[in-house]
Amino acid sequence: MNHPPVLVVNAGSSSLKVKLLPHHLSLLVERIGGDTQIKASFATSVRSDGISDHEGAFKLCLTALAEQVPLASIVAVGHRVVHGGERYTRPTRLTPPVIAQIEALSPLAPLHNPPNLAGIRAALHLLPEVPQVAVFDTAFHSTVPTWAYLYGLPRRYYSEAGVRRYGFHGTSHDYVTRQAAQLLNRPRSELRLISLHLGNGASAAAVQFGHSVDTSMGFTPLEGLLMGTRSGDIDAGVLLYLLRSGMSVDELDQLLNKRSGLLGLSGVSNDMRDVRRAAAAGDQAALDAIAVFSYRIRKIIGAYAAAMGGLDGVIFTAGIGENDPELRVQALQGLEFLGIDLDLDKNARGERLISRAEARVAVMVIPTDEERMIAEATLEALAS
Repeated sequence: MNHPPVLVVNAGSSSLKVKLLPHHLSLLVERIGGDTQIKASFATSVRSDGISDHEGAFKLCLTALAEQVPLASIVAVGHRVVHGGERYTRPTRLTPPVIAQIEALSPLAPLHNPPNLAGIRAALHLLPEVPQVAVFDTAFHSTVPTWAYLYGLPRRYYSEAGVRRYGFHGTSHDYVTRQAAQLLNRPRSELRLISLHLGNGASAAAVQFGHSVDTSMGFTPLEGLLMGTRSGDIDAGVLLYLLRSGMSVDELDQLLNKRSGLLGLSGVSNDMRDVRRAAAAGDQAALDAIAVFSYRIRKIIGAYAAAMGGLDGVIFTAGIGENDPELRVQALQGLEFLGIDLDLDKNARGERLISRAEARVAVMVIPTDEERMIAEATLEALAS
């Protein structure tokens, strides 16, 4: 990758991550407004004392970067924005009307869009002359067909309130399926791929001939696979039962988003490495949590292969997907009928292509690089 310097910004509720590409200079400011900490990929003299908001964090990052490269060399800023709704299906240059629309979408992503906006406003204030672009997590899934995104609710909840499947991790799914096509030396437009982004957040995407046709996350990032602290799929009747039992909406929100998933099932941790250690010691709850996690992946691979009428490749990416060979074995167990045939030695070594040479379906481990994808998408948006 060789292009002019692009600053990629990913703002969370109490964190700010920036990466300058192609220099690969990255900074992470955590616990903004509290006991702020800064982590940098390079030596820096800046200190994180007294950072009260995202603008202060962004200013700190610029000061640190200025020790390495002239800030005037930055040609663009690309912002990760989680929710673009139905309106934003491609990277979009940030203007006041676009920012207002992103703000209007905040009720659909209350945990994500407001901090994304804080990062945008900080960057616009501190780098006012530099063109800035929003790259939306939801955009890649804008090709999902009606029958895959509608819920079984009265139509007006979709037409009036926007209640539908949107999907997330789109930038990651887009990137790794492009990389898979290169690895297989075939056009993505000829391939039926399943991308598995397995980290603390986890989602699957069915990518048919270069287009997302289904994905496991839904109206929010809570639906689908089991995750670190999120429940994934659950009978809506359970939620009604808990509410009628006296649980408040806020308590239910905390339960589903912060106290469920691997953490809730295992009682140990949201980190698969910790759960594995407990399972190795014979902890039944940890063993069950891993079994549920892998079973849901296995089930969705079968479903997406059916939805696409076949399968050419399965991709594992993100923290668990890239680094847990045992999970890959467990998730693919029993899928030989689809043409999946794992090479256990290649899998244990973590090679890029881990299926046997004669297998009908390629199984791949591809590290995701959302920052690179955002940088490239930013430059493409400004060139168009």
